Amino acid sequence: MAILTLNAGSSSLKVSLWEEGRRRLAAQVERLGSDARLSVEYGDDSMSRDIGQADQAQALDAVLSELPDTRIEAVGHRIVHGGPDRTEPERLTEEVLRDLARLSPFAPLHQPHNLAGLRAARAAFPEALQVGCYDTAFHRGHPWVNDTFALPRRFYDEGVRRYGFHGLSYDFVTTLLARDYPDLHAGRVIVAHLGNGASTCAIREGRSIGSSMGFSALDGLPMGTRCGQIDPGVLLYLMDQKAMQPAEISRLLYKESGLKGLSGLSSDMRSLLASDAPEAAEAVSYFTFRLAREIGAMAAVLGGIDGLVFTGGIGENAAPVRAQALETLAFLGLELDPGANAANAREIHAGPVPILRIETDEESVIARACARILTSSG
Repeated sequence: MAILTLNAGSSSLKVSLWEEGRRRLAAQVERLGSDARLSVEYGDDSMSRDIGQADQAQALDAVLSELPDTRIEAVGHRIVHGGPDRTEPERLTEEVLRDLARLSPFAPLHQPHNLAGLRAARAAFPEALQVGCYDTAFHRGHPWVNDTFALPRRFYDEGVRRYGFHGLSYDFVTTLLARDYPDLHAGRVIVAHLGNGASTCAIREGRSIGSSMGFSALDGLPMGTRCGQIDPGVLLYLMDQKAMQPAEISRLLYKESGLKGLSGLSSDMRSLLASDAPEAAEAVSYFTFRLAREIGAMAAVLGGIDGLVFTGGIGENAAPVRAQALETLAFLGLELDPGANAANAREIHAGPVPILRIETDEESVIARACARILTSSG
């Protein structure tokens, strides 16, 4: 059973080849649209090369040229937005694709690129099963108070509600907790998925109860280039007093804000932590302040906390970020072991509440979903 998993973003494409439940190859194309570069890991071997100007289809072609000769039975896709009703991975029929395309205004930075990757995969593997796995699905069991905005009810009925994202990552973490930490899985856990996109999630007995992300992937924590939580009055001011048009505001909020906007230097946390510039330190401090605030908010949603998990590129690798964020949260029982934290150990707590560092693997969640659907279809 050979399965491909695709994670198509605005500037990158990640592809993994799975056979018999094991990852055989992992490939990534970065800097799509300009000077794209392909990197491939295959067993103990690795390679990288420039592929020049490339869109999603051309990037996939470059990856496919490096694949071993094998028949692909299914292609699984990370799709950011599944809307209010989709709670499980599913076959991507023409009707489903039309529905997903209509959700593009809800996730303009991600959905069009997810669907472009899907179209490229269908052209490359017309006989393969195409499966959609939704980042929003994990959050569909939220209580109504965590899903709605205080707007007239008709907007909620039209789909203007809190969706939550990073669901595939949270799915992976909760599945691992159920296997390795069953007592913790049965309790109240806050997971912080921290990367170029960042969010926190309140989880009770393996189910999402609340998320820092809302209607879009802009809300909550500051991110690499995204602003995070912002007073909507700021947007009214920009439109009224600065005469900014929707496209300008979208570019500001999605591409020019967050760590990049605050520091004026970089959207990459690694670069900011290595910098001596005061603006870099201020950007990191704002990020960790907001992270502590969101952890506290998720604890309130859950009525307490039995465990905290850090995951994602920053969450897994930036020990100073974890330490700064938890400086003020000892009152919740959250205390780090400095040595374990610096060593990026899995268990990094010194206090009564477990604190874990877990390396997420969204592609494995997609591959398992494809295998289930293939098996059930006989």
